[in-house]
Amino acid sequence: MEPSLLGTMFLGQPAWMWLTFLAAVVVLLVFDLGILNRGNREIGVRRSLSLSAMYIALGVGFGGFVWWQLGQERALEYLTGFVVEKSLAMDNVFVIAMIFGALAIPRALQHRVLFWGILGVIVLRGIMIGVGATLVARYEWILLVFAAFLIFTGARMLWSDDHETDLSKNRVFNWLRRNLRITNRLHGERFFVRRADRNGRRHLYATPLFLALAMVEVADVIFAVDSVPAIFAITTDPYIVYTSNIFAILGLRALYFALAAIIHRFAYLKQALAVLLVFIGGKVFVAEFMGIEKVPPVVSLGVTFVILAAGVGYSLWRTREDHATPGVNKA
Repeated sequence: MEPSLLGTMFLGQPAWMWLTFLAAVVVLLVFDLGILNRGNREIGVRRSLSLSAMYIALGVGFGGFVWWQLGQERALEYLTGFVVEKSLAMDNVFVIAMIFGALAIPRALQHRVLFWGILGVIVLRGIMIGVGATLVARYEWILLVFAAFLIFTGARMLWSDDHETDLSKNRVFNWLRRNLRITNRLHGERFFVRRADRNGRRHLYATPLFLALAMVEVADVIFAVDSVPAIFAITTDPYIVYTSNIFAILGLRALYFALAAIIHRFAYLKQALAVLLVFIGGKVFVAEFMGIEKVPPVVSLGVTFVILAAGVGYSLWRTREDHATPGVNKA
């Protein structure tokens, strides 16, 4: 490829920077699937914590690359987006655990669902962020709509009940069950199988593993409705928006296995996330109507850390009597 093509601007940044990011993602996915988690082995908490630390380090390290190429301000925006997305992903862990529990998906097969789920997320987030970037470029006032939505969502999270834990009441879940042929049991790691009906005609059936994958993707779309406006309220640079989102999501699988068994220890994280969404949305209005050009990225990053640290610390303190979790696999 000619250097001139590598230097071609695409969505605000040179093509080579996008290719560098995509190459890093592909390498991580191949390394994850082909080396770290070959076969259907159950992933223990200790291994999950190690993988989570690795993904967080790589995500922060990419922030150093952004600093080198785009400067301090863009790097701070990237890190803020990375922290916000990673924190919102922790809230997503509860829903994923509920899906796996309702469909009786064993831990040894859960990593397969999450791997393919992450591939779907990379594509879906790319589409949503592309649409968002186009809207923001053409209609700058759409940022105020995003900000108002974040404030509304945060306020609702503060006062709403916990997540719906009965999957049978979920409309998407019931629609899938009505419109797909689904087997009554798992067939190993297969998402689809062919089975004969009473007349001997063979049909394609989805397994509960595919149903779990579909619901995980639906859950991410729902969470993306919060996270995508949140990152656009931090920065409108499509490169920063997409890379911070994807690097945070890449570690979701490891994060899930590390936190699923102890998610009850973060009982008040939801309230911290609600306050964070209100803050992110509120600073857009402050900047717009008080004549401030922009809240400095270092301030946004600092406030984000304080809010999340307070939520995590308060949660751990309030649930300190429940720290002993029986039956946790520490392999």
